[in-house]
Amino acid sequence: MPEPERPESAAPPEPAASDTRCGVVALIGAPNVGKSTLINALVGTKISIVTPKVQTTRTLVRGIACEGAAQLVLVDTPGIFAPRRRLDRAMVGTAWGSAQDADIVALLVDARKGLEEDDEAIRRGLADVRSPLKVLVLNKVDLVAKPALLALAQTLNERAAFAATFMISALAGDGVDDLKKWLAAHVPPGPWLYPEDQICDAPLRQLAAEITREKLYLRLHQELPYQSTVETEVWKDLPDGSVRIEQTIYVERDSQRKIVLGKGGRTIKAIGTAARAEIAEAIEQPVHLFLFVKVREGWGDDPERYRQIGLEFPRE
Repeated sequence: MPEPERPESAAPPEPAASDTRCGVVALIGAPNVGKSTLINALVGTKISIVTPKVQTTRTLVRGIACEGAAQLVLVDTPGIFAPRRRLDRAMVGTAWGSAQDADIVALLVDARKGLEEDDEAIRRGLADVRSPLKVLVLNKVDLVAKPALLALAQTLNERAAFAATFMISALAGDGVDDLKKWLAAHVPPGPWLYPEDQICDAPLRQLAAEITREKLYLRLHQELPYQSTVETEVWKDLPDGSVRIEQTIYVERDSQRKIVLGKGGRTIKAIGTAARAEIAEAIEQPVHLFLFVKVREGWGDDPERYRQIGLEFPRE
């Protein structure tokens, strides 16, 4: 069955193209600093999954936000850290690649944790990024005393040339509007790349798989390694206006398969119930969701699996 297309707006985006700005903003940072939460806040709705598990974001998720005459293409990247495995290297490479292609790079730092080893390594790596504009975003500032925030901001600005510094709480929304307005004013002049009403560039079946992966991790993040993945195998529009979706959860060992299924199938049923409700809300259609669990040993060394989730396969 062909993959469903996102509806495009029949009317041209406003305002007139001669007055518009449009640019790519890459959000980079260590794992779990709040990049996905921030991109959801900037877009105004959920387009990137959020869990307590590190490295939840694997591929580039692009959210689209409009602010006045400007369109922002916001890129949520995998967390950057010292990679150990092939999948780690692929995700980190993808994050740095997105920064090289961006008009603006925003470095997110968890203000509650302060300047950690990963943050410092990323800060050093920024020196090799071509983007002329780099901004510092301190997140979770509602959890930190003001003197500590000011000291952290000063330290980071002394070590890198940031065009601006923002102190925000992505979860609460504090400071997000100021950041959005600044980004809108500094992306380059040019026509919009997407219709005004489009909020994400991911295919529907990929979004559906990501929603199920989020529910999987929220339910089992302590027991299940992040190498587990979800693929949408079937998407069939039915005559009554609903859609039948079949997805497979792939794990690397049979012991993990048993964890996902749960006693009497209760765990996978709970995951499916939560995922079905959110997918239906996202696509505005009734959903019949069927989940399967299969063992795919060594998928972390299979180039085809990397291609399917949008990552470049590291040869070493």
